[in-house]
Amino acid sequence: MIRKAGALWRGNGRSGSGNISTESGVLEKAPYSFRTRFENERGTNPEELVAAAHAGCFTMALAFQLQTAGVIATELTTEAAVTLEPEGQGFRISRSALTLRAKVPGVNEATFAELARDAERNCPVSKLLKAEITLDAKLI
Repeated sequence: MIRKAGALWRGNGRSGSGNISTESGVLEKAPYSFRTRFENERGTNPEELVAAAHAGCFTMALAFQLQTAGVIATELTTEAAVTLEPEGQGFRISRSALTLRAKVPGVNEATFAELARDAERNCPVSKLLKAEITLDAKLI
């Protein structure tokens, strides 16, 4: 399975702007810029999208872990807070902090904690944050 998204940028880093679209159409030319990334202008930014992906992936992974353990969550609510910090001449994502609040009848605290840790370690986005990155770059 391959999922795709694309970005278009025009101009320089500080005063330029662009948009992000996804193959599914859920994001269709969503605006992003220096101001949406480093200030609070309306629009999106890569870190917000990574946070959304991590929260969604982890939460679904936990739902499957719970299902395998024979219990079903009434509700799983996860927030991912991604930290972007300076590094050398650029920036790096240094952390993704997951905060989970769950309603899961029929599971004890120890089992729940173990399943949540396993879901965090094994969701594909958690693994991506440690993945090899490849690049095929060409001028056209």
